[in-house]
Amino acid sequence: MTSQPGRPRQGQGRHGRLTGVVRVADVVSSDLALVLGQPPRLRVRAWDGSQAGPAGAPVLVLGSRRALRRLVWEPNDLGFGRAYVAGEVDVEGDVFELMHAVSTAAGTMPKRLSTRDRLRLVGDAVRLGAVGRPPAPPPEEVPPLSGELHSADRDRAAVSSHYDVGNDFYRFVLGPSMVYSCAYWPERPDATLEDAQVDKLELVCSKLGLRPGQRLLDVGCGWGSLLVHAALHRGVRAVGVTVSAEQQRWACEQARRAGVGDRVEVRLQDYRDVADGPFDAIASVGMAEHVGPERYRDYASQLFALLRPGGRLLNHQISRRPEQRDLGRVAPSDPTRTFLQAFVFPDGELMPLSTTLGLLEQAGFEVRDVQSLREHYGRTLRSWVGNLERHWPQAVQSTSPGRARVWRLYMVASAVAFELGRLGVDQVLAVRQHADGRSDLPLRRESLLLEGT
Repeated sequence: MTSQPGRPRQGQGRHGRLTGVVRVADVVSSDLALVLGQPPRLRVRAWDGSQAGPAGAPVLVLGSRRALRRLVWEPNDLGFGRAYVAGEVDVEGDVFELMHAVSTAAGTMPKRLSTRDRLRLVGDAVRLGAVGRPPAPPPEEVPPLSGELHSADRDRAAVSSHYDVGNDFYRFVLGPSMVYSCAYWPERPDATLEDAQVDKLELVCSKLGLRPGQRLLDVGCGWGSLLVHAALHRGVRAVGVTVSAEQQRWACEQARRAGVGDRVEVRLQDYRDVADGPFDAIASVGMAEHVGPERYRDYASQLFALLRPGGRLLNHQISRRPEQRDLGRVAPSDPTRTFLQAFVFPDGELMPLSTTLGLLEQAGFEVRDVQSLREHYGRTLRSWVGNLERHWPQAVQSTSPGRARVWRLYMVASAVAFELGRLGVDQVLAVRQHADGRSDLPLRRESLLLEGT
């Protein structure tokens, strides 16, 4: 139903430029308001040269009818994400401001489009000559994974799709620390990302009360930064497990370069297969989002069994609001996926903090301390985006233009979600009590944070 080359339809110029009363930007702006629930504060510029929206606002650039076609077939974050990753949609101006405008207009719950709404979108696409078969997804999209949800094999495939995209790429994004979790920012204006990541590692070590000679298990150890820090500064013997081969190689090399290779062991191993407890302390930083609600009790019980009595768990995990079910579920019966599930974290599932605490307690843990780091994560993500922008040519060369655009979009959207309070991130300190109820924790919270220093 698209117009044939060289034969403009009524109301269309020779080069596809719409004439008369139909301006692409006007129609798209109206449709955005329909999809989001209210008009966002942004400006639209379309392929016909038309513009609509407030002057001075960030500009959403629609480069072709193909971009609009994607949005007609998927009028949600997945459709927009596919168009953005493919380079068919772009942003001029402050991308954080544009994402903030879209998120604010959409509210906490995505609008459910009625049949009438969808018919209107299709009708507008017909008017603009943008109908047709759905374009193929960009190659960076991860096909739906097979096998039982959150089985060991499927989890390994999901983790590999995200983390095994090249250590060089992550180095450009994360910086020298190679820490891929929320930093802990000092209250001074000149603090750098590296300062904040060192402070986060120290915060984890202090809460765990690490002392020389103790055994630490780091579940989902990433590139090994916590392992090396704890071995260097707390004198522990550390074991890290990851199912990413690229992370394991980097972590082993980092430990060797730091001179703690004899005290740090990095295994290519699923946490479910660790059987050489007990450990004095366990850290799980940014890993539990991959576990899933149905498996979380098993996860917590496994870590409980690996701790000695009096041992501590530091569980650092992203949380969602209780009402935001769409952010936290993978429904095998529902073919609709979010952008994050399709491009970033296949099978990733978020839970409310209250659910996490309840499941930890059901596994036998006593929860002793909870600290929210929500604002810290927004700032961390903005720093990662800044790193990516500064190293854009190198990042693109190490992966692909589409992959770099995936990370830019996901980190910007995540930063805004934390800043608006749509997402949280919490450090939960829990303990395995002795049989007589002793916890071996200090009486005062301030003493806990000084322990082992």
